[in-house]
Amino acid sequence: MKNKITIIGSGFSALAASCYLAKSGHEVNVFEKNASIGGRARQLKKEGFTFDMGPSWYWMPDVFDRFFADFGKKTSDYYELIKLSPAYRVYYGVDDFIAIADNLAEIVTTFENIEKGSGQVLYDFMMEAQSNYNIAIKELVYRPGVSPLELVTVDTAMKVGQFFSNISKDIRKKFKNEKLIQILEFPVLFLGAKPSDTPSFYSFMNYADFGLGTWHPKTGMFDVVKAMESLALELGVTFHTNANIEKIIVKNKTAKAIVVNGKRIDSDLVLSGADYHHTETLLDQEHRAYSEKYWESRVFAPSSLLFYIGFNKKIENISHHALFFDVDFQQHAKDIYDEPQWPKEPLFYANFPSLTDKTAAPEGMESGFFLVPLAPGIKDTEALRSAYFDKIITRFETLTQQSVRDAIVFKQSFCKNDFVEEYNSYKGNAYGMANTLLQTAFLRPKLKSKKVKNLYFTGQLTVPGPGVPPALISGKLVSDLIDKQFLEQ
Repeated sequence: MKNKITIIGSGFSALAASCYLAKSGHEVNVFEKNASIGGRARQLKKEGFTFDMGPSWYWMPDVFDRFFADFGKKTSDYYELIKLSPAYRVYYGVDDFIAIADNLAEIVTTFENIEKGSGQVLYDFMMEAQSNYNIAIKELVYRPGVSPLELVTVDTAMKVGQFFSNISKDIRKKFKNEKLIQILEFPVLFLGAKPSDTPSFYSFMNYADFGLGTWHPKTGMFDVVKAMESLALELGVTFHTNANIEKIIVKNKTAKAIVVNGKRIDSDLVLSGADYHHTETLLDQEHRAYSEKYWESRVFAPSSLLFYIGFNKKIENISHHALFFDVDFQQHAKDIYDEPQWPKEPLFYANFPSLTDKTAAPEGMESGFFLVPLAPGIKDTEALRSAYFDKIITRFETLTQQSVRDAIVFKQSFCKNDFVEEYNSYKGNAYGMANTLLQTAFLRPKLKSKKVKNLYFTGQLTVPGPGVPPALISGKLVSDLIDKQFLEQ
């Protein structure tokens, strides 16, 4: 029997779920509040420049391959991938940066040249990280977070100690050079928590970095959104944009309909890929599974201050991805997690897609994307945005030894208030709920509502967690649960 399924939101998890559910024979309608699909992965096109508005790192290509293979497809059927070389640079000062190569052998050599003896240590560390990756990606993350027993396998039993130590402690035992330590701590920031709060088992992110490499879809991450939309359309999914969801209607403790722009849309099941906290506010109080106190007690990933910038000249001394770690790494983390405030001296990230993709900027020009991680829920004003732009662009000019401020022909910012307005994001977080020990797997908000039948959730606030590959997996997990429910009826 064909069931009518309504999906709220069109980010990666919702797009993935729409494909799986349509493949299972359901009638699937996706409702997106904004004018274009993609959620945080929307695209910005202005004055000849093109920017990915959100995710810009393509890691874990095997997860994308697995998603498309589930439909008898390959990523290459939809988009071309370019392996970045170098993967990225990390800047520490003027004429002081480390380039991360596109293969482990060269990275091992880089480490050895900086800290004698660290090359072999890194290699051994990466073998352990690869083992963790194989366990995590092939076993654990494709489990729906229903029971703590999902974490109990022969392999995880052998690594139980890694769930009770942390990344920072482990890395600092093995390496002494602070620059190398920061490079190894960096990948887990994608999980939304401090390295000192992230279980050692998550070293699999280091394998995702050094082992699998950093890739770039030929014309940006929006290529993946378009690919998933094409697949969804092939499978019969219908998309509705500019469709603001105002309420989820529940009758007899069962989700029956949504209200979109004042109009009731009936369905057999509602799946939300929108912000979990926001989705529950669409329910009457008695139907909400989690209290405000619960949400307030969670550790959320950072928000971000973003700048999308068009330059009327080519920028020198940069790479596609660049991390600026020329200030105190620990202090910035403290300003995000321990004493939430605007960082006194912010680390920042810069991305220049036009180095790889010539369509990202007009001839002879450059498109640049700058990001400063911030504590969620802090004050956001135009004055603060402007002050912090001055901070980072001044440092950028100093570190890369060039003047760029006078070459700016286009600039647009995006910060906490925009995350709330555009994505209904709780406290304006950019990445969801952090993957700390007490917010892992079955300890995260559930895919299936505990109070309302036929109401499900997917995305970065539920399992497996933040990031694009986990979002694809989340869409699969929730679809499997939904199919299982319909089969049992």
